[in-house]
Amino acid sequence: MLTMVTPVWSNPAMSAPSKTSAARPPFKTVALVGRYSTAGIEGPLEELASCISRNGQDVVFERETAMATGLTGYPVLTPDEIGQQADVAVVLGGDGTLLGLARQLAGRDVPVIGVNHGRLGFMTDIPLEDVTTTLPEMLTGHYEQESRMLLESSVIRDDSVIFSALAFNDVVVNRSGISGMVELAVSVDGYFMYNQRSDGLIVSTPTGSTAYALAAGGPILHPTLSGLVLVPIAPHALSNRPIVLPHDAEVTIEVASARDVSVNFDMQSLASLLPGDRIVVRRSAKTVRLLHPVGYNYYATLRKKLHWHEYPTEDNRL
Repeated sequence: MLTMVTPVWSNPAMSAPSKTSAARPPFKTVALVGRYSTAGIEGPLEELASCISRNGQDVVFERETAMATGLTGYPVLTPDEIGQQADVAVVLGGDGTLLGLARQLAGRDVPVIGVNHGRLGFMTDIPLEDVTTTLPEMLTGHYEQESRMLLESSVIRDDSVIFSALAFNDVVVNRSGISGMVELAVSVDGYFMYNQRSDGLIVSTPTGSTAYALAAGGPILHPTLSGLVLVPIAPHALSNRPIVLPHDAEVTIEVASARDVSVNFDMQSLASLLPGDRIVVRRSAKTVRLLHPVGYNYYATLRKKLHWHEYPTEDNRL
């Protein structure tokens, strides 16, 4: 006789994903953010703003987006003001645009919706051609939501913090394109783990496990998990392998020897490093809430974006 067991989510850091799609109160003020460096994005942004207005919501534009596109017919807010005054933010662009805004809104009660105007679009998961039918439904309260963790990191030199930043995807210590390997001493929770000679090291969130970490050979973590992933970049020793750490682990990376080494956060902010510098990475207390259309499924996203549903044909089979 089979007994059905209901999973118990006893660890507060590992909550069950939200599958509630019942109608919630509609959003009132919607902030629009666009990847304004993309040529011709003014048209889709204006159409999106009109769609939202017709749906009964008030539209505000992120300041840099409005200035770069010349769309001045709506109120303009800074990201900090969006965090204070908007009810939801809609990003039109790629995952990089969403990452940049999400870090600025981290810890605020302003969820983010991503509309894909880029290439891959793991997080900007609403196709542009579907936005006029999908987005109004979401803005009136029909959506699924999930909370994503972030990393906080500090660069310490001579016992002083010289740089700190949040990362949604990953913190990456790596060499420049023309320098040799870096030697890194890695500790976890104060315990020495290993010395590593490589092109660098990635500390990734579950969200970032499908980004640079995946390209470097790391595992895919479901976004509802709370672990950290360490992924060596082209390690000198083949025994250096990716490892998944607990959500509350603190990782310290010391630059033992190298030249032209840097650390970057989501590939969007950068600090140059010297031998002896230490990079301390831990889970941030801040989170970001992402909204998806009703019926969203992470495995379907993986299947589509990573082309898992495709099989070799006679034309491309080796």
